[in-house]
Amino acid sequence: MSRKTRLSLACGLIAAFGVSTQANAFWFGSSGYTKTKYPIVLTHGMLGFDSLLGVDYWYGIPSALRKDGATVYVTEVSQLDTSEARGEQLLEQVEEIVAISGKGRVNLIGHSHGGPTVRYVAAVRPDLVASVTSVGAPHKGSATADFLRQVPEGSAGETLLAGIVNGLGALINFLSGSSSNTPQNALGSLESLNSEGAARFNAKFPQGLPTSACGEGAYVVNNVRYYSWSGTRPLTNMLDVSDLLLGASSLTFGGEANDGLVGRCSSHLGMVIRDNYRMNHLDEVNQTLGLTSLFETDPVTVYRQQANRLKKAGL
Repeated sequence: MSRKTRLSLACGLIAAFGVSTQANAFWFGSSGYTKTKYPIVLTHGMLGFDSLLGVDYWYGIPSALRKDGATVYVTEVSQLDTSEARGEQLLEQVEEIVAISGKGRVNLIGHSHGGPTVRYVAAVRPDLVASVTSVGAPHKGSATADFLRQVPEGSAGETLLAGIVNGLGALINFLSGSSSNTPQNALGSLESLNSEGAARFNAKFPQGLPTSACGEGAYVVNNVRYYSWSGTRPLTNMLDVSDLLLGASSLTFGGEANDGLVGRCSSHLGMVIRDNYRMNHLDEVNQTLGLTSLFETDPVTVYRQQANRLKKAGL
């Protein structure tokens, strides 16, 4: 079943059975804490997915948001491609969500490469977007991507590395049940996520970006509100094996505060809610399997707080 077909099926079930936030409140005693005016749409990062072998990318987050009133859609775009290509794929899904929900607009939340992806949609179709929330996204590029870009262009090493990563992307795409025709473009991802590629993207789509090196951006552009938050602790839970990988990648930042893949200041967009959570890049989506820091706010709670923030803003 293709990505678009699964999204259509989910939307159809909502429409057919009337599973509204009001119904949820009646049957499950929802507090309404996360009941935003517009649907929340979640968009994954590089090598991400909606659900893989029964494990959700946004681990425990959609259900927690829905429990207290939010309408939530989980999208899936190419695991590997440029920000613009991923943005076009997301735009198709947003148009479908808007049409079926009847709400007119959506609240976009993007993690990692999902940040530039949702920014693209908000820039080209602001009429469909109420807000953008960026989570651990490399808006000014990633030092890790800059490090990988040192592999000579056109070399055998680049070809081999791209082939391996594209294969991984295709495998994730297959195991998540998406269409086999979804393109995988590792070099496109790398060009979008390094400093030079991010600068080119920002020149075309500057909405919400800070004008200073580590400041905040405009809170509202074209009637779209912009928010961001991120972490700065690559190592947070000794039981999580992914911490070792993020600890290693954090060394590419040369001492700059980072979450293992994204620098603190690079994550800034619009209103910076907080940029120093005791979280690494995967903790920001409650991974791996909820193994996050015991000394920081639960990531699920941070998403609930953001939904409540959007609700209070009339979004």
